[in-house]
Amino acid sequence: MLRLPDHWVWDSWYVQDDDGVRHAFFLRASRALLDPNRRHLRAAIGHAVSTDLRSWRLVADALVPADTPGWDDLATWTGSTLRGPDGRWYLFYTGVSRAEDGLVQRIGLAVSDDLTTWHRYGTAPLVVADPTWYELLDLNLWYEQAWRDPWVFPDPTGTGWHMLVTARANHGAAAERGVIGHATSDDLVNWTVQPPLSTPAGFGHLEVPQVAVVDGQPLLLFCTNAVATPHRAEHQIWTATGPSITGPWDVASAQPVRHPHLYAPRLVPDLDGGWALIGFVDHVDGEFVGELTDPIPVHRHPTGELVVGRQADESSTSHRTSRSGGGA
Repeated sequence: MLRLPDHWVWDSWYVQDDDGVRHAFFLRASRALLDPNRRHLRAAIGHAVSTDLRSWRLVADALVPADTPGWDDLATWTGSTLRGPDGRWYLFYTGVSRAEDGLVQRIGLAVSDDLTTWHRYGTAPLVVADPTWYELLDLNLWYEQAWRDPWVFPDPTGTGWHMLVTARANHGAAAERGVIGHATSDDLVNWTVQPPLSTPAGFGHLEVPQVAVVDGQPLLLFCTNAVATPHRAEHQIWTATGPSITGPWDVASAQPVRHPHLYAPRLVPDLDGGWALIGFVDHVDGEFVGELTDPIPVHRHPTGELVVGRQADESSTSHRTSRSGGGA
């Protein structure tokens, strides 16, 4: 578990270095704000390390907001981290600016030689929403321009890279436009925005997307607190299936992952070889908690549902998982 006495912690992502040390990157903001709803526009990207995914040692923050008038001078939000073919580490992240009151989201890049000291790549955002397919800021439709939470992974053929993005389509009912945005790159630096990998299916947004292969099935993991259909409103974490980790994703048939307090979890390989979820504890008894959980074992039930714990199906093949595009 990672709990900071003076900061709230929420969205997180993970990577493993050459020595087997796990690195957690996470959003953090001071508890001195008193109201946790204020944390979003005060967020920086924290960093901690662990050998067991349970005991964490806090190290220097990875990234903080840029100086004004930078495009990311208000807050730095959720992203993903991976090692490039050049040996450097790449941290893709979301940024928002003071000039736009945090309403427009864009994606940037920081690079590091040692996973500790990070430098922004250039002074401009790396990937922005393309109105050919995606909704831009329109306060009559939605309260922000959604283009955040980049999840970057290599193409399974070994050629190029994919980026998944929390986005909204430029058509359909306003409350139901959430889609998985998509961009591709040959070099992790130059990106081309592509059509979305899902179609609007009753969600206002699909946050913190991740892909992995669990028990042989490519899965998209996402979370949402914005749903248009009452029968979905009681759940916040979802998985959708697709033919491969590059999609497309059948979000209309998404199934819930049932946990009462978890939000924005990531699938990570645990020490025993099975899959686990690590996310943040959201609200308990009406109070925001803001800390990261220990790994929570999960497996894919024969019905297709991602089940928390292994006791629900003793015949599960959770220990014989294949991995692709995973988070650590």
